[in-house]
Formats: sequence, structure tokens, C-alpha cells
Amino acid sequence: MGNVQGSRRAWLAAVGLVAAAAMAQLAMGREPMCTCGYVKAWHGVVASSENSQHLADWYTFTHVIHGIVFYALVWLVARRVPVRWRFVLAVAVEAAWEVFENTPFVIDRYRAATISLDYYGDSVVNSVADIAAMALGFWIASRGRWWVSVALVVAIEAVLAATIRDNLLLNILMLIRPVEAIRQWQLGA
Repeated sequence: MGNVQGSRRAWLAAVGLVAAAAMAQLAMGREPMCTCGYVKAWHGVVASSENSQHLADWYTFTHVIHGIVFYALVWLVARRVPVRWRFVLAVAVEAAWEVFENTPFVIDRYRAATISLDYYGDSVVNSVADIAAMALGFWIASRGRWWVSVALVVAIEAVLAATIRDNLLLNILMLIRPVEAIRQWQLGA
């Protein structure tokens, strides 16, 4: 009975964190959904004002990687903590990132230093979907062998680099310390 109660509390905590992130973004003036007036399941055009406005886009896959990485990091530092509470911690970190990512500071940084010239932040719908993608990555990592998670991360990064000339590693690099040669490659020059 205690296990069920603990699971219920963990799920409620995770849902509460997602709701808090959504409310924080609404309070910051973020759009609830795409200003185009509808929500698509998939939007595949990176260089458009609708990127990061719908449920999923190419960057959704990077959030799956977040979940895999968060699972590994929390396992390293708190493996005795029940996995459901490690999951809540991962949701908290991802929710905090989604709020921070949608501050003027980060949005301006993305627009100045990366290929995201048309990036004006995520819609709240997209942020919530990104947290769900992280949860999927966490679940995959918690259920499979470590090498499956590593192979999935490598595959996602390779496919994104080949398809959109961007991925999580490049995104982090270009956000923190832009490299002009990479930016030119990403722009297709």
C-alpha cells in the first residue's frame, strides 16, 4: 500500500511541477499555443516562426536526450532514492529549464548566437510537450540497458546533425561559446 501511495504522490508532484512551469510561462507572457491559431502534432520546419510552437518539432528529440542524461546523472548521485522520486527531480530540472529557456535573456542569446534567428520562445503547449519528451527519455533509460540509451543518444544526435544541422551538443556549444565555422555550416554556407 505504501508503494502505491508513494507512486501517487510522485505522479502528483510531477504533474504539479509541469503545471507550475506552465503557469510561470503564462505569467511571463508566453503564448499558450501557436499564434497561428491551431496546434499541430508535428512541425518540421526549423527556420520558421512556428518552430517550438506546436506539440513536437525536431528539437523534441533533444528533450528525449535530456531525459536519458537526467536518468544517468541522478542514478550516479542518488541511486538509492526510489526511481519515482528521481523522476520527479528530473521533471523539476526540465520544468525549470523550460521556464528559464523562455526568458528574454535566453531567447535573445539563442537569436544572437545560434541559427535560431526566428526563435521567439516556446509556446506553453510546446514547453509542456518538451517536458513529456524528457519523461519519455527518462522512462526509456530506466527500462533498458545502458548501451541502448547511449545508442539512442548517438543516433538522435547524428540524425539531427544530418537533417537540420543542429543537435543538443551543437545547441549547447553555440549557446555557451559560439563558433563561427559551425554557425556558417548550420546556415548552409
